[in-house]
Amino acid sequence: PFVSKVLKTNFIELATKVMTGEHPEALPDSSYDIDYVGVKSSQFSFARLEEADPILGVDMSSTGEVACISKDFDEALLLSLLSVGNNIPSRKVLLSMGDPKQKADLLGACRKLAGCGYALYATCGSWKYLEENNIPVTRALWPSEEENAELKAQYKSALDLVRNREVDMVISIPKDFTQAELSNGYKVRRATIDCNIPLFTNARLATNFIHAFCSMRPSDVEVKPWSEF
Repeated sequence: PFVSKVLKTNFIELATKVMTGEHPEALPDSSYDIDYVGVKSSQFSFARLEEADPILGVDMSSTGEVACISKDFDEALLLSLLSVGNNIPSRKVLLSMGDPKQKADLLGACRKLAGCGYALYATCGSWKYLEENNIPVTRALWPSEEENAELKAQYKSALDLVRNREVDMVISIPKDFTQAELSNGYKVRRATIDCNIPLFTNARLATNFIHAFCSMRPSDVEVKPWSEF
């Protein structure tokens, strides 16, 4: 297991001793005193699962993982997420940020994106929230809004932004489980996967990824062998 390698302790051996009735000594506090960080990211096969909604539930959906160790959390996270196929966006990001709590969780990350020169697009609720918080953003239409000729004349469709690859990262978090929300979100998420654009459906992970790539350049990331740690 990855944790065993990070902490240099054989947890399988310890667990086996416990299950066979032995009483191994607790790990000393010094076992956790390390000067590096380990991060493991999952790799998913949604691109191969035609028409599946690429959102995580309680079931195991990953088909592999990449674990990386580095000197700090940001670098380890970047290495791990890049290793499972994600790319750092270079221009524009599309946002649908979920319920009020998730919007608040992502606010700092959106402000950081704007400060780093990224152009932000957001669906209706997220667009209003970002505007209220003085973050530059352009509205993108949900699929269900595309029939409104007046709106269509003013704003681009979220689906068109994805299919034309005008955005290079999408954050799509369901606000609730209503039919309209799930239908709109599904269409955007599915198009994102089909166009091979990085998709994030978890506010905490998206926030950490944004903080990492806004804090350091890819050229600053060092790839070292495990033996270095």
